[in-house]
Amino acid sequence: MNAVDKELRARNLRLLGLLAGLFLLPLALAFWMYYATDWRPIGTVNHGELIQPPRPVPPLLLQPAVAGDTVPADLFHHKWSLIYIGDGQCDDACRNALLVIRQTRLSLNNEMTRVERVFLATGNCCAQDFLQREHPGLKVFAAPADLHPFPADERAHSVFIVDPLGNLMMRHDARQNPKGLLEDLKRLLKYSQIG
Repeated sequence: MNAVDKELRARNLRLLGLLAGLFLLPLALAFWMYYATDWRPIGTVNHGELIQPPRPVPPLLLQPAVAGDTVPADLFHHKWSLIYIGDGQCDDACRNALLVIRQTRLSLNNEMTRVERVFLATGNCCAQDFLQREHPGLKVFAAPADLHPFPADERAHSVFIVDPLGNLMMRHDARQNPKGLLEDLKRLLKYSQIG
């Protein structure tokens, strides 16, 4: 083997080592970061708080807010439900939450027929003029104050999502950017085979 062949062989080996390092170094770095440090990649992409495990919504003792209406037997079934729970006189927190769920549903465009809006008034039911004028299509029911399984903490600022099988599965803070609720709902509708 002459000097030119030795030089060519050495250059090819250096190139092979460089290429192997280019592929193996990131892999080794990823293994080290994952197993040897406390760093973990973010595990979720949702903006709202997942309720783990999802809780089935039992039949609730609801009364229609408008005389002559009835409570549908399939309420919280067959469609995704955006639910707000609050006082029926609808203070500023209530008005903001109802605006968020109305605008979020409208932003779904063609998919909005898969989503219903529900207001469960826990007292002083209801500010009918305001609700009919500003929120047509909103389902309003008088409800008892103890609404198990909906978490009671921060309820006045929460929008709940119930899936078409009747499971409470997510909660959003209505004071936060409503874009997060819209993105979560779009993702749920995209990957859902139901509702």
